[in-house]
Amino acid sequence: MVPISEGTSPQGPQLGFSVSHQKVELDIDFFSRSLRGKTALIINPHSRDLRVLRLNCRQIELKGLTVNGKPVPGVKYVDPYERSTLRWKASVYQYHMLQERLEKAMRRPPEEELLVTLPKSVKLEELDPYSEDAQTLLLSKTLGGNKRDSDTTAIDLTQGTRTGIDQTARFTPITLSVEYEIKRLRDGMQFVGFEDGDLRYPHMYTTNSPSPGSACCLFPCLDDLTSRCTWEISIKCSKTIGDAFHSLKASRSRSNGVVNGAVVSHGASEIYGRSELFNSEDEALELTVVCTGDMTDEIVDAQDPTKKTTSFICTNAISAQHVGFAIGPFEHVNLAGFREDEEDDRLGQNAVPVHGFCLPGRIEETKNTCLPLAKAVDFFTITYGSYPYSNYKLCFVDESAEDILHTGSFSLCSSRLLFPEDVLEPIDRVTRQIVHAVATQWIGIDIVAKEPEDTWVIVGIAYYITDIFMRRLCGKNEYRYNQKRAADRVVELDVDRPSLMDIGALVDLDPSEIDFVTLKAPLVLFVLDQRMMKAGTSTGLSRIISRIFLSARVGDLPNGSLDTAYFVKICERLSHAKLEPFFAQWVEGAGCPKFRVQQRFNKKKLVVEMSVHQVQGENVKEKGLESATFLRDVKEEAREVYAGPIQPCFTGPMTIRIHEADGTPYEHIVEIKEPLQKFEIPYNTKYKRLKRSRRQKEKIAAVAGAEFAGDGTDDVLLYSLGDVLQTEEEMKKWQLAEWTPDDEERMSQESYEWIRMDADFEWICKMSLTMPGYMWVSQLQQDRDVVAQLESIQYLEIQKAHPLISAFLVRTLMDQRYFHGIRTAATKALAKCAKDDVGWIGLFHLEKAFQDLYCYSDSTMTRPNDFSSRAAYLVQCAIPEAVAEVRDVSGRANLRVRRWLFEKLRFNDNSNNEFSDCHYVAVLMRALAYAMSSKPAPTAHESDDFEDDSGDDLRFHEACLEEIDRHRRIDEWIPSYQNVISRSALDCKRMLGKAHVTSVKAVDFLQYTPDGTSILLRLNAFANLMELGMAKHDAILRWFLFVLGTDPSAYMREHMLRIFGKTLGAIAIGESSEPAAAQVPQDGLIIEQEASTEARKADLARKQTVVGALDALKNELASNTVLQQGLWTAIISPNISLQQMWQLLEICDRLYTPHTSIVVALKLPRYWKCKRVGRGKVVFSQTDRIRDKPLPKRPVKLKLSSTGSGGGSSNDRGGGGAGSGGGGAVAATSTEGYPFLKRQTNSSSGAMGAAPPRTLLKPPKPPGPPLQHISSAPRMGNGPESTSQASDGGKPKLKIKLKFGAGSGGGGAGSPQ
Repeated sequence: MVPISEGTSPQGPQLGFSVSHQKVELDIDFFSRSLRGKTALIINPHSRDLRVLRLNCRQIELKGLTVNGKPVPGVKYVDPYERSTLRWKASVYQYHMLQERLEKAMRRPPEEELLVTLPKSVKLEELDPYSEDAQTLLLSKTLGGNKRDSDTTAIDLTQGTRTGIDQTARFTPITLSVEYEIKRLRDGMQFVGFEDGDLRYPHMYTTNSPSPGSACCLFPCLDDLTSRCTWEISIKCSKTIGDAFHSLKASRSRSNGVVNGAVVSHGASEIYGRSELFNSEDEALELTVVCTGDMTDEIVDAQDPTKKTTSFICTNAISAQHVGFAIGPFEHVNLAGFREDEEDDRLGQNAVPVHGFCLPGRIEETKNTCLPLAKAVDFFTITYGSYPYSNYKLCFVDESAEDILHTGSFSLCSSRLLFPEDVLEPIDRVTRQIVHAVATQWIGIDIVAKEPEDTWVIVGIAYYITDIFMRRLCGKNEYRYNQKRAADRVVELDVDRPSLMDIGALVDLDPSEIDFVTLKAPLVLFVLDQRMMKAGTSTGLSRIISRIFLSARVGDLPNGSLDTAYFVKICERLSHAKLEPFFAQWVEGAGCPKFRVQQRFNKKKLVVEMSVHQVQGENVKEKGLESATFLRDVKEEAREVYAGPIQPCFTGPMTIRIHEADGTPYEHIVEIKEPLQKFEIPYNTKYKRLKRSRRQKEKIAAVAGAEFAGDGTDDVLLYSLGDVLQTEEEMKKWQLAEWTPDDEERMSQESYEWIRMDADFEWICKMSLTMPGYMWVSQLQQDRDVVAQLESIQYLEIQKAHPLISAFLVRTLMDQRYFHGIRTAATKALAKCAKDDVGWIGLFHLEKAFQDLYCYSDSTMTRPNDFSSRAAYLVQCAIPEAVAEVRDVSGRANLRVRRWLFEKLRFNDNSNNEFSDCHYVAVLMRALAYAMSSKPAPTAHESDDFEDDSGDDLRFHEACLEEIDRHRRIDEWIPSYQNVISRSALDCKRMLGKAHVTSVKAVDFLQYTPDGTSILLRLNAFANLMELGMAKHDAILRWFLFVLGTDPSAYMREHMLRIFGKTLGAIAIGESSEPAAAQVPQDGLIIEQEASTEARKADLARKQTVVGALDALKNELASNTVLQQGLWTAIISPNISLQQMWQLLEICDRLYTPHTSIVVALKLPRYWKCKRVGRGKVVFSQTDRIRDKPLPKRPVKLKLSSTGSGGGSSNDRGGGGAGSGGGGAVAATSTEGYPFLKRQTNSSSGAMGAAPPRTLLKPPKPPGPPLQHISSAPRMGNGPESTSQASDGGKPKLKIKLKFGAGSGGGGAGSPQ
């Protein structure tokens, strides 16, 4: 065993060495969740003075360590998992003591845990940088040795990288070998299917993370993203499931249920019975090892034929965080078989093999989910450069904390992403995630961020090229529509946030940080591409990305690290433009511009006068706190993370497109340089509104029943979209309004049709353009760009309800030539026109559209579902959601709305549909519940505006609740995809309960929370419980925290933490508190008391400031003992990860005031009993009776007598002796409990007068314990007399007799210890 001593070493700016190659050998025991490992690191010193090697290493027990085969003098090793436990009884008030022990492990970057001092016999000799050894060393580090690369590439690489040789091969390499064991894998691996009652196929996989701390839990390494090397990995495990369980039986028979010296916990002790659940076919399933790199061999162990060793090699330099593997009974799917023949012939030998792995029974789902994967690999290869590795593998596993874990040439995906052919809803979302996993192999693994601030470049490029492929796969309309929605979302979120560059260092703070980078970074690159393409000096961002990938392959990117400065440099070089202002505003700066644009046509000058005013700095409202982001705000406040300053002016080109009267669009590019700019744009057309005259002629011809053939004038093409429902009969049937003569007259006087600001989508901004409504309608109907159409819909949606607006929106909905996103947006906007003052025209149009599209002719009965058209399916889902939004003046959904939704849910028919309707049913359930939640539950004394009989309303209300619950019961018997119907039913109960429409019982949700239920359903039940304010119930809170701390699923624990954070946020800002009762006016006057004013100030502070919210949170929860106990139990649980423990400690830091104290627990004394067994023997034994109260103080009686004749009897138990010479000594007790001694002298000649008693202030010290401690000594019987021998001076000899209290001696039963 290597000598180990705990200690720490300050982390320097550089380690002084790098790792060029690492070999890892793992022997994994599935069921004890342990492994034995060996690793060898080839280290390149950077200096001759290197004496200490610092590595990341956690949760391991070192068994041996050598440097170049020589033992080391000593090792300093500090395991944070050993320090994560306080050895004394502690509580939440001692959280800071645990925080201090883990602080070094949780900092970024963390401090190295393993320090190895080089033996003195190891000499660092300088190496010739151009020798053969140095060349080989460099190639193994930088080239990677892609099997499909030519030798010419390798030669060119070595000729241009002398700097790399000088830095990495200056000294002789050192080989560090470590043997270790992990007795309990707490982090770094996830085991599935080993718990009692878990019927899933057993498998395990690594839990990789871009943050440090995961890789070093499996093997010592440099757990840093920029520390990259080549790898050899060997994994030893059982051959089949049966072999694994049979070996477990043997080990249990030998160890009697004890594994590694401890009883296996958390269900592992019952694994023995799990082998009986497998049939012979399952036991014969072979365990497959899927790992980073290329498999070199698979060898059956010669000594144990039930074991096998699978070896892999990764010749590309990657970081330890990107090394991952999975072991399980996986089935293989050749995804390259979906490659088209043309692409296969085109690529030839350069075609990348694509492999899929899944658990038994999920091959068809894997094929359906990964259908476009091979096409994506080919697209990236052809467009951006060769694939960095020799193959690509995809493995689907259960309970992964993240949807996708990225490793070198291998992606670990969650089985939650799989969906069958008959499910339509997850297609877009899942396909984008899978394609992004492929893109990450180029940018994210082969190329990494140099510094945390450069994260935006890596994330942005990966998602940008993902969206480019999605454009090819789904079409340009889908691409631009999604980009526009993402831009609107960025404008909404990018308020009081750090810059895109600064937020890269905060991605570990909260999951929402990386979500924001994921949203904004690709949009910034999209805008950059648009501007470079518009300048005409570049082929766009694709060429720049290809150059970056090529630079990484030929070694121009040191260590494959990309930073912002290099990216800006190469962008400027290839675009031949200065881009520093762009990156300063959109990357280094925060926020988005807001434009207010006004336009006017000057007839004298024949110009359009426009003023563009940036108003992002005006009327800035303080953003209130939200429960979902409360913990993020608290952490940013603690770290002093502040929002970037509001930029007064964003600069850059903007395209203004004016559609003039002849229908011709004229583009004008203006340069925005100042916060307020005015432009005069020339006008080109001499005609006025010729299209309107053509339209009027068409209408006249349609009324006459003739066909308009034109009259030879210069009339041009009019409406291209939205020209449905034009006949008089249709207009009457649909109650469609038309332009009034006054509107027609005003339109005829206009000189242009409409104006498009930022027509080429070169800005992420909010644009407010002052333009008449009919121009927005013209843009909706005549502009082919989906972004322009969506902007028109958004404008019409915020306008006051009008029958004319509803007419144009319903025409958009009914015209199937529109993109489905525009049709669904028009559907949502129609709900705004459903107002009483316009005759509920919007509601009528929604009902009429649904009837025309999805019901039998001239009937409201829904036809059987037919989802063969995905666009029609999306519209069918959108209409009920829009109907549920309809409200009257009091904010309630009337009976007409609720009855319509109820009928659609009740009479839904999916019998002849080849696709599942689970998501459609879930939409109907939520829509009905949302409409019902707007109105309190009816009573027998209430009536509805639309129903005279109040009893019918009450019965209808009960029927709605029953219908929702009916679908929930059906889903229990016939489960839907991912239990989406049951989850929606719980959401409906939560909505109705919060609105006090129906009574909610906790048991309705708790029945779905036990282990064994679907994880998604369990999380949904817990989330709804917490949102209903059930955290105030001690039993529910205790159960919630118990599951949080003990659940074996990392995904479950992670999302329980998020639910807990949202719950704390709701309590902090007052969402879960009951509203205060309104003050009753007295004589028309409300007197505001001082207390109420202070309460309103505190309520306002808790909703807008972090400090106020934290104060309110402490007031409500700090004294909750159930929360204290449950939270601390979860913190010290051995099941949670170190990162999750740290998050819980941070919550304690916000709730409690630390107390630096240690509670010492001592065992209470027990009573003893004795039993006489005869022959002078007495047996003493301890009883179960505990003495929990101190004994009362007893008087101490002392008897003093001389040794001469007449002395008192030594057996006296009373006060006076029976001797002939005089009375015995009498003991009195002082008020302080100390005895007074009375001395009596007896002479040999006879009795003498008694000397007066004298109080001894300091009694003589007995040979036993001091006198002042006698009262705390155990009881005693008659003991030997204590004699004080006098000297030969004739002084009398004294006898001192002590007696404690009353009772017999001998220590009878009931005598305490």
